[in-house]
Amino acid sequence: MRILLIRHAESTANESGILSTTQPGPELTARGREQAEALADALRDVPLDGLYASTLHRTQLTAEPLARQTGLSVTVIGGIHEIEAGDLEDRSDHEAMSAYALPMQVWAQGDFTATVPGGFSGDHFFERFDRGIAEIWQSHQTSSGDRPDGDTVAIVDHDAAIRVWVAGRADNLGPEFTSTHGLANTGIVVLTGSPTAGWHVETWQGEPVA
Repeated sequence: MRILLIRHAESTANESGILSTTQPGPELTARGREQAEALADALRDVPLDGLYASTLHRTQLTAEPLARQTGLSVTVIGGIHEIEAGDLEDRSDHEAMSAYALPMQVWAQGDFTATVPGGFSGDHFFERFDRGIAEIWQSHQTSSGDRPDGDTVAIVDHDAAIRVWVAGRADNLGPEFTSTHGLANTGIVVLTGSPTAGWHVETWQGEPVA
């Protein structure tokens, strides 16, 4: 399967610089709505076999123009939502941002027991995100025919969740890459593979990955 992991368009929480991870989450800004339309235009010539979003509203809103263009419905998948901010929810101060990032830095060293204050561990994050990806992969196993990479699907998701999951599951890059390479709103990471064979990153925001 080929996966286009797409960060959602700009939300009002992005604009305000606050941590917002609870459901349903904030709306898109006017700029975010423009980004979502531009995303659909940029993917106009990419044949998609499925379109997915997380349970948070901003990912579904980002996917709507792409759904109109392709005729695909947006399927909401549990488990692939943003890493929960816990006690840090709705904060924007430097201390909160550092406390949110710290457990992910520990996960990058292989200790998945660290937790976001009032939130969950790395073990919890990878289990639920893997489960969501496996659900998507499984739903496409009878439709890919003879295409070498199987179906191509777009998944609109979240910055931290994408970067942490890719760092933990890709066979050709890790935390040293994802911690130094940001992902802009509507930025795309393209991977190929499967839950059983593993995942290989082809491009990061349009740039090939060795």
